[in-house]
Amino acid sequence: MELSYARRGSGEPLLLIHGIGHRWQAWEPVLDRLAEHHDVIAIDIPGFGRSAPMKLAPGQRPTIGLAMERIAEAFPGFGIERPHVAGNSLGGALALEMARHGLATSATAFSPAGFWHTRWETAWALGNLSVTRAAAFAPMPVLRYVADHETARALAFGMIFGKPRALDPKLALEDTLALRAGRSFRPIGREAKHYRYAGESDVPTTVAWGTKDRILLRRQFAQAKRVLPKARFEDLPGCGHVPMNDDPERVSRLILETTGAVPR
Repeated sequence: MELSYARRGSGEPLLLIHGIGHRWQAWEPVLDRLAEHHDVIAIDIPGFGRSAPMKLAPGQRPTIGLAMERIAEAFPGFGIERPHVAGNSLGGALALEMARHGLATSATAFSPAGFWHTRWETAWALGNLSVTRAAAFAPMPVLRYVADHETARALAFGMIFGKPRALDPKLALEDTLALRAGRSFRPIGREAKHYRYAGESDVPTTVAWGTKDRILLRRQFAQAKRVLPKARFEDLPGCGHVPMNDDPERVSRLILETTGAVPR
């Protein structure tokens, strides 16, 4: 499957996977830091950004497992076999699944999906994301106003970012339009309700969680520690659900420590 992507740097391959409704540009704040050590490939998940949705056979559903398979099908086109993988939210779940299925050399997951253990937690996460996406269909003058004004931006993006006032207005608007255009948001969201991560891998694994994550609540961090007893766990102080903008230095450092590119 052909995927939209950005590629920078050289060295061991490192695949970056964004969350639901986002795009490869979510990783822009850390790309240059990571590219100093790795051949970095930041992709658009099928059905998001500029990647086409997955082609499904009759009766086939767009599950997280199928998304993992479709992404892995793109590896030969990138000239890679078993990259290091880092992901956020849905992308974090995909990173862990790739590690579990022998498709990753290491996995770094930031607030990965799949560790909710009550229906309420699932409804909270997907409900808030759906409301955020619904707001993205507001008229363009409204979207521009929200992106350009600090207080409005803080209200609109406070569920996603720990430091929404610091967001670049142009980035905020473009992310909003990408969320609105994400053709796989609903079908993957429906399937995500039934997804639970289970299992473990033998590769180096780090799970990190923002202390201000308002989408996947902190109790899921504790659940992840129970499910992945051999993994490394780290707090992201002051970070929200998408930490790459909130603290690019710490995010990139954790990825590079997990890949072994820099010492802990």
